[in-house]
Amino acid sequence: MSLDTALKIAQSGLLATQRQLAITSQNVANATTTGYTRKSVTLSSADADGQPLGVRAGVTARYVDQALVNQRNYRNASAQAYSVRDTLLAGVESVYGAPTDGNTLGNVINAIQSAFTNLRDAPADTGAQREVLTAAANAARLFNEAGQAIVDARQQAQDGIENEVKSINDSLRQIASLTEQIKSLSSSGLSSADLEDKRDQAIATLSEALPVQTVRQSDGGVVLLGRNGITLTLPTKGEDILSVAHAEVGVSSYYGGAGSLPGVTMNGVDVTSQLQGGRLAENITMRDQVLPRMMAEVDVAASELAARFDAVGLTLFTDLAGGVPDTSTGYTTGGAMGFSLTIQLNSAISADPTRLRDGTHDVTGSATGASAFTMNPSGGPTGFTTLIDRVLDNAMGQEAQSGVAWAGFPATGLGPDGTLTSTITSRTLTDYATEVSGSHAAVRAEAVSNQAGATALRDALTARIDANSAVDSDTEMTNLVKLQNAYAANARVMSTVQSMYDALMAVR
Repeated sequence: MSLDTALKIAQSGLLATQRQLAITSQNVANATTTGYTRKSVTLSSADADGQPLGVRAGVTARYVDQALVNQRNYRNASAQAYSVRDTLLAGVESVYGAPTDGNTLGNVINAIQSAFTNLRDAPADTGAQREVLTAAANAARLFNEAGQAIVDARQQAQDGIENEVKSINDSLRQIASLTEQIKSLSSSGLSSADLEDKRDQAIATLSEALPVQTVRQSDGGVVLLGRNGITLTLPTKGEDILSVAHAEVGVSSYYGGAGSLPGVTMNGVDVTSQLQGGRLAENITMRDQVLPRMMAEVDVAASELAARFDAVGLTLFTDLAGGVPDTSTGYTTGGAMGFSLTIQLNSAISADPTRLRDGTHDVTGSATGASAFTMNPSGGPTGFTTLIDRVLDNAMGQEAQSGVAWAGFPATGLGPDGTLTSTITSRTLTDYATEVSGSHAAVRAEAVSNQAGATALRDALTARIDANSAVDSDTEMTNLVKLQNAYAANARVMSTVQSMYDALMAVR
């Protein structure tokens, strides 16, 4: 080996070691930087015609397991979705509480039953009558608050959809910009590792709203694959890829068909039904399915409460116009939809509480509903209990009259578009309302539990990613010592070669 060759080899070793020292120093400096991944210089042996020429330093490489990163992003998307559900349901639960709070819909209806039980012992007692009025007013108020809380939560979900679409577009623009820079560096043979770290962070942020799987391309580009076959294109001129119109959500609002709620479009095509996972899809699910079903169940409880009392001869509750829903014609057509928002104590009874004893109207009676009833006439017995017995035995019970069961609470044809179903099957007012509160609380509790599980899986995957990609300062410091020794050795070789050159020159 010639001295020139030895010198070139040592020089290449010095240059490669300098690159490695710089990268190792950068690793140490960024050990606590969020999103930074451990870097290294790729080295390869340089030769010509089988003769060694030293070492060649390539581009900077990252330690990243893309499969693990994709799985982490998916699990984080699930955790984010459950967080949305938990947040939206927190306001609803705060109104009528958990089953153990003593302020559920079932509790306030049970309070009405207890007040009528007390009234039966003294039908003419004004104090007992006021107790019934108070219990009924409390029930109406709680129904109003529960219904409004659900409407508010649906509006929050709609607002959430709009915010997430904006967030997704912002992330896609950032990813597109970084990708163009990465492709430019790659085509020039330069390292793009730091930009790829930033792009991974942008993709992770995107996946919180809409989870994607990243497929890297040889030119430095990426393909973003969503669930259910969606491929997200990157904007080329800063345009929005997704869009959604603003909307104000009302009781009768729904998405699809003749509904007034907007869908999410991608490049002009409605993709609402294809969106899965993350905050965006969860807001859509809550707006269009979960919250409308919950609203319908609260409405059914309120409308059946008013209708069953009215059927036995006591119009205790009405809407704002003084009407009572016709529960036999279906949720969307009989006045039940949105009734929880308008249910109120009948003003005629507030003005004359003796009607709680005497009744508000005669009942003709039917073979399939309540039996006939005649009001206690003016000046009639002050101990009249016929109506109160009908309230306790029939309106609050399972049978419209002896041997004739009430028609079951509606379980199908629910929601503003009549497409939703309920699994609640109780037959008495108290039991149905109790199950409504309990089932709604269970939905939130399940979301909290699932969020904890998804978060634990995400954190476990993050730990595995960190074990592979994060900077270990102790390891890097050890590498620094090794690289310093290698640098010194190559420098010594160069010094020795220089001494040999000097000796040769002296001989001349």
